[in-house]
Amino acid sequence: MDNIFVYCETEKGKIADVSLELLTKGRELANKLNCKLEALVVGHPLQGVENDLYAYGADVVHLADDERLDPYSTLPHASVVTGIFEEEKPQIALFGASSLGRDLAPRVSSALKSGLTADCTSLEIGDHVDPKSRQEYKDLLLQIRPAFGGNIIATIVNPDNRPQMATVREGVMRKEKLATAAVGKLKMVDVNKYVKDEDFVISIIDRHLEERKIDIKGASIIVSGGYGVGSKDNFGLLFELAATLGGEVGASRAAVDAGFAEHARQVGQTGVTVRPKLYIACGISGQVQHTAGMQESAMIISINNDPNAPINQIADYSITGDLNTVIPKMIKYYKKNSK
Repeated sequence: MDNIFVYCETEKGKIADVSLELLTKGRELANKLNCKLEALVVGHPLQGVENDLYAYGADVVHLADDERLDPYSTLPHASVVTGIFEEEKPQIALFGASSLGRDLAPRVSSALKSGLTADCTSLEIGDHVDPKSRQEYKDLLLQIRPAFGGNIIATIVNPDNRPQMATVREGVMRKEKLATAAVGKLKMVDVNKYVKDEDFVISIIDRHLEERKIDIKGASIIVSGGYGVGSKDNFGLLFELAATLGGEVGASRAAVDAGFAEHARQVGQTGVTVRPKLYIACGISGQVQHTAGMQESAMIISINNDPNAPINQIADYSITGDLNTVIPKMIKYYKKNSK
C-alpha cells in the first residue's frame, strides 16, 4: 500500500534502459517518502531479470511471466497491470514514454480513473497549496514537463486520485546502480487471475524488429545543427566535424522540419533526449523544446552568430561567429594537434 511502482519493459528478457532510469529516480523518490520501490514486469521469458531490478533499487519485484504475454499486446498487458495496481494501490506509478508506455499507461490510467502526465522531464516530491480552497497537500509527486509547445515549464500535481501516474522519456534521467544491490522480494503473478479470454482476441501473426540505422542516443560526442546552419548542404560541415571527432550528428526540430536532416537525428522534446560527454550546438538558438533534450550534456559548446542566443546561457563555451568559418578551423586544429 502506498508504495512506488515502476512498470519495467523487456525485450527478449532484457530490461529497457528507460525502465532502469525510472528505477533510479524511483529509488530517490521512495527514500524521500520512506516507502518501498516496487517493479512490475509483464512478458516472457523473465527468468533472472529480478537481479537487475534489485541492483537498481527495487525492494519488491512482481513478475507476470507467461508465454501468451510475448510479444507485447495491449489488452492482456493492460489487464494485468490494472489488476495489480487495484490490489496494491500504489501512490505513484511510473512508465517509460516509449511507444509501449504511451500505449499502455493511458489505458491503465483510464481504467483506474487516476489521471496521467505524459513526457515528464523531471519528477520531484513536494507540497502543494490549492489556490482556491487554500488546502495544503503534503508529499505530492511534482510532475514537471514542457507545455504550450515548449514555451513554458509546467508543474502538474494530482492531489485527489491515486496512483499519481507519469510517463518519462528515455535519457532524461540518469541510470545508476546502487553501491550495494537491494535485498529484494520476488512475487510471482498469477496471470490467469487478471486476463480474460477476450483479452487475446487480437493475435500477432508476425513481428519484425529492425535496428535503427541512426541512433544518436548512445553517442558520446554529438555535433548538432539548427535552422541557422542554413541548408542541407551546410550540414555536410557538421558531418565532417563529427567524423573527425568520432561523434554523431544531431539536429533541432527546426532543422528537421526544413529538410536539413532526418527525423531520427532530432534532439529535443519531440525528438531524442541525449547526455553526451560533448555537445556542439551549431546555429541552434536554444529554445526550451531543444534544450530539454540535451541540457544534461557533460560539456556544451555553442557556435552561433548571435552572441545573445539563449543556447549561450547553458553553454560551457560560446563561440560567436559564422559556423562556415569556425568549423573548418576546428577540424584543421583538431587534426593538427591530435596526432
